[in-house]
Amino acid sequence: MESMFSQEIAAQPLPSAAIAAADATDPVLPLELLELELSLEGFSGGEPSFCEAVRQAASAVRGDFLFDLPATGLISDCRRLAVIRIPEGDATMRTLFAALDEDGAEIRLLQPDEETEHLLRFADAFVNLLQRLPGKPKEDA
Repeated sequence: MESMFSQEIAAQPLPSAAIAAADATDPVLPLELLELELSLEGFSGGEPSFCEAVRQAASAVRGDFLFDLPATGLISDCRRLAVIRIPEGDATMRTLFAALDEDGAEIRLLQPDEETEHLLRFADAFVNLLQRLPGKPKEDA
């Protein structure tokens, strides 16, 4: 069964100029990527506020914050890594990584690549598990 959450995406950090040209055929995606990047530019720094900043930025573009984890040794110049999904087209979601640099001062967006393929597979498995969990039971009125 093929996952609808991950796609083969070139692995590069997403500088602002690259975001604008990310996908000329889908005008919604670049706008949401740009909005996500702009939301993260307001990050004031510090590991304690990293998750909340990424969670708010993902929410602002109708995306999902999946989880975060320590990333020292996983990705160069990265202290923590958050996994998020943002809308792409009608019903699909694109998985991205938000990386907190070693200084804890800046967040950069990364697209999945060969270096992070194992993290992308883990994120897809996480989403698959969440979808299989039963919904909250309705409370008696």
